[in-house]
Amino acid sequence: MIIEGKNPVKELLSSGATVEKVYVLKTQDPQLGYIAAKAAEKKIKVICADKAVLDKLSVSGRHQGALAVTTEFKYATPAEILAAAKSKGKPHFILILDGIEDPHNLGAIIRVAECAGVDGIIIGKHRASGVTDAAVKVSAGASAHVLIARVTNVNDTIRELKEEFINVIAADAGGEPIYGSRLTGDLALVIGGEGEGVHALTKKLCDKTVSLPMFGKVNSLNASVACGAAIYEAVRQRS
Repeated sequence: MIIEGKNPVKELLSSGATVEKVYVLKTQDPQLGYIAAKAAEKKIKVICADKAVLDKLSVSGRHQGALAVTTEFKYATPAEILAAAKSKGKPHFILILDGIEDPHNLGAIIRVAECAGVDGIIIGKHRASGVTDAAVKVSAGASAHVLIARVTNVNDTIRELKEEFINVIAADAGGEPIYGSRLTGDLALVIGGEGEGVHALTKKLCDKTVSLPMFGKVNSLNASVACGAAIYEAVRQRS
């Protein structure tokens, strides 16, 4: 996996992830100098290269002079997310993604979830994006600091969470107004995919559905935008 960009590479180096080598542009940029020094400190091979070399390695074309070659993303398990949440001594706050297919949306969701202090994210293995190079790039390094589990069946995981007395709430159209809904206590918030939203069976398994108000002529939001709004309403209530 290739991680691109100054912030994602810096966060990767501070996360304890396995990094094989780091490429930095031959320049006097202090941020790139910091990255090179941090990598050298960790005994990671540092290659100072021309822009043409970085351009050839880059997937996005926006490497900002920094690239890191690392092992594939290491997923957590739902049990590890629950254990980490329990260790914090406060109510669980878990995010479940039901069919997010765009890695850019996934990256944006990871970023907002990490900023909001979510305990972990659960995604499906099928018909959904995994944590790709693009998702890591868009997350601005947040993927290195939040637990992400990839499960075979999201619905089975929801059943398991409910057995742990975690309130599972879907954020989707047709629900009760989110601003009048209780989002405190042990909570798993379910966000649907870009096209279908939360699947019917998944929604049926949830304890209830909440919706963001819509006042314009367009009756839907981008998945990552809707997720951010819902997460921060929960943060507001839990603060």
